[in-house]
Amino acid sequence: MSSRTLPLLFINLGGEMLYILDQRLRAQSIPADKAKKVMNDIISTMFNKKFLEELLKPQELYSKKALRTVFDRLAHASIMRLNQASMDKLYDLMTMAFKYQVLLCPRPRDILLVSFNHMDAIKEFVKDTPCILCQVDEMYQQLIEMYTPLPSGEFQLIRQTLLIFFQDMHIRVSIFLRDKVQNSNGRFVLPISGPVPYGTKIPGLIRMYSCTGEETSRLQFNNGGNYTAALCEGSFEFFGDRVTKLGTNMYSVCRPVETHMSGTSKHSAQHTKVNLAPNPLAKEELNLLAKLMGGLEVPKAGNADSSFRVNLFTTDEEEEEALISRPDELSYGFINIQATKDRTANSELAKIMGEFSESQESPDQSPCTSSKGDDLLAMMDSL
Repeated sequence: MSSRTLPLLFINLGGEMLYILDQRLRAQSIPADKAKKVMNDIISTMFNKKFLEELLKPQELYSKKALRTVFDRLAHASIMRLNQASMDKLYDLMTMAFKYQVLLCPRPRDILLVSFNHMDAIKEFVKDTPCILCQVDEMYQQLIEMYTPLPSGEFQLIRQTLLIFFQDMHIRVSIFLRDKVQNSNGRFVLPISGPVPYGTKIPGLIRMYSCTGEETSRLQFNNGGNYTAALCEGSFEFFGDRVTKLGTNMYSVCRPVETHMSGTSKHSAQHTKVNLAPNPLAKEELNLLAKLMGGLEVPKAGNADSSFRVNLFTTDEEEEEALISRPDELSYGFINIQATKDRTANSELAKIMGEFSESQESPDQSPCTSSKGDDLLAMMDSL
């Protein structure tokens, strides 16, 4: 498990969220000024300096439930509101899109190119807002400095950590089903054609060598696919051609997107419970959480007249039906916690994810508990 995975997971899921919201804002003919405010507010919150400082620290991945809660807060950082069914669908699309991208990366290092594609698109969203663009550029530079020097082995660990995180998610997405890259059970179909990873040769030839290192014979075999050589490597610089299209906006062409629970997902409650098990390492964040809680103020409610609701379904009836039919283990209720300086707020925040629990508490321990990700959640409340 890599302790450097969380920033990449957050950036890529955040990029997919922005793609989807941008498409829905346009599809529902939301006024341009309101749509721009939503995108700017979310991106500004996503790239808040203090928030990123906490995010970039080496740490284990948050649980699925904790990370979902972070994106709940992020999606509602502006005047836009989502019902629970739409938020469920939004998160499903985000996670399945990035899972597909991770699976299709020719090399583990190419996950960074996917991240840069998302960052390039985010910069385009805020190109007319210099102060937010500066925030994005600063994060971009930190990603380059942190990840480009890493060896291939570290990227393999990052890829493995991401695949472990996604392994029980098998949500069917209409775009993937129509393009025949996903089966009816929610599992992806990996291609057996296209360019091979940069720096490798097309499979189909076995070379035999003597003990002195001289080539003695060659044997050709059918590789079972239609592979081509990679022409060039994608750019890992601030600007440049990323070569890969993974991580670009697949919603740029307007088409409806539906999600469905596969049979595997409907009966995966046991796996989900294992993933959400208490993590003893959450104790380490208790002191930081207490400090953050002590310095926060209750955020002011936005103007009710200016807020609006976005529906990720075609009709309200479809949204209601999706909420009713969704398996309980795959749904997460909305969380509305106001951080105050009293002790009751600490206990409320401790219930956010239910990730950390302790059956016996020693007398010298604080009465509140912390779950992994509480510090980021508390920080988002203060933004």
